[in-house]
Amino acid sequence: MHVHILGICGTFMGGLALLARAEGHRVTGSDANVYPPMSTQLEEQGIELIQGFDPSQLGKNEDDAPDLVVIGNAMSRGNPCVEAVLNRGIPYTSGPQFLAEHILKDRWVLAISGTHGKTSTSSMLAWILEDCGYEPGFLIGGVPQNFGVSARLGGSPFFVVEADEYDSAFFDKRSKFVHYQPRTLVINNLEFDHADIFDDLKAIQRQFHHVIRTVPGEGKIIWPKDSEAVQQVIDMGCWSEQEVYVSNGSDVIADNKGSSAADHQGTWSSKLIAADGHKFELFLDGKSQGVLDWSLIGQHNVENATMAIAAARHVGVKPESAIQALTQFEPPKRRMELIGEVNGIEIYDDFAHHPTAIATTLQGCRAKVGEAKITIILEPRSNTMKSGVHKDTLAGSMSLADQAYLYQADSIDWDIEAAMAKAELPVSVLYDIDEIVDTVAHKAKSGDTIIIMSNGGFGGLHKKLLEKLNDSN
Repeated sequence: MHVHILGICGTFMGGLALLARAEGHRVTGSDANVYPPMSTQLEEQGIELIQGFDPSQLGKNEDDAPDLVVIGNAMSRGNPCVEAVLNRGIPYTSGPQFLAEHILKDRWVLAISGTHGKTSTSSMLAWILEDCGYEPGFLIGGVPQNFGVSARLGGSPFFVVEADEYDSAFFDKRSKFVHYQPRTLVINNLEFDHADIFDDLKAIQRQFHHVIRTVPGEGKIIWPKDSEAVQQVIDMGCWSEQEVYVSNGSDVIADNKGSSAADHQGTWSSKLIAADGHKFELFLDGKSQGVLDWSLIGQHNVENATMAIAAARHVGVKPESAIQALTQFEPPKRRMELIGEVNGIEIYDDFAHHPTAIATTLQGCRAKVGEAKITIILEPRSNTMKSGVHKDTLAGSMSLADQAYLYQADSIDWDIEAAMAKAELPVSVLYDIDEIVDTVAHKAKSGDTIIIMSNGGFGGLHKKLLEKLNDSN
């Protein structure tokens, strides 16, 4: 088929484009305001990218129209291409439905869900399976550095998918993961997010229970026992085998007294050996499975790794083999990615855009650098951030940093300065990206750590800051 993708530069849709082409389809796509790493990946893979949404890209008549248009969830009624698809009767579908029908059918799907850590955990799991000889397919909402691409078909029945709870398309408001029918489901954590499509946490929990309903009885659900929000979802009904993760140490023995399928079959836990999380011991039912000494830091990555190891075990990977694989793991692009070091100043790019993610990232960084100065530059860019849902908790999430610079974009409809009035650290709210760059570069000194936090391109701030630091030194 000729498959044309509207919104092709989103992390999900860009990965889908690679899979569709690998299946033998001719793939084209369009988008606006694109930025790396997805735009770069598509260019490197030779996929034709059209700027904007002029309907002419859909051909002039029935003969030269695409066979199928895949419509991204960023597209809405009123978009010129969307209107042309509907008016001309061109066949269309959502990205998640295309994935389910053309890629995931007859495969063992390992789905990684949760508010935080999906990309990192999916990347860890895919790498474990790869290193252990399983040749998995995968679709991940980022670019895992061990692979260099965000998606591939793979050479086995196993397929790892980052299972997002965001809606599927303007015509399908179910969460993406409802389409995937996983045999192995990981729920990392659960908080309120995506305020643009969900009214409250209960609405999100309902979608999570929808995906639980699709896991077979012989399948497995792996989830954090300490999460009340996830526990509430499980309590709504569970028909599959379960394993749980607990964060209260290694002296855990699983409760296997029950006889129903809904009773969990194993309890995972971890014990930090290094305070920053770069070395920890892993336990299953209180028995040591080995020690992981790796390059990542933070309690959140300890938990992500544990979930990935548990999921890999479901398909037959021994924990000790999974631990060995993760010693060679490289985090995905934009997940505390070191993008430069200038005269002793380290600059990181991080995708954190939720107070919990910001706080956990800073916890790991503080444990690593000790008393050294940490500066964060934050763009409140997600729809939830821009709406002000997190304005009362944002300041507290940054407390482990020494200095924060926040960008007040025109699209933000709440007063950042007022919300930061009670912050425990100095916070500067600036309205111009170049001013942020100049100010940060002027104050930076050897030994400092600078973390740029955004889920978008941030107006090219990353490159501008590196150039300014190089010019200044």
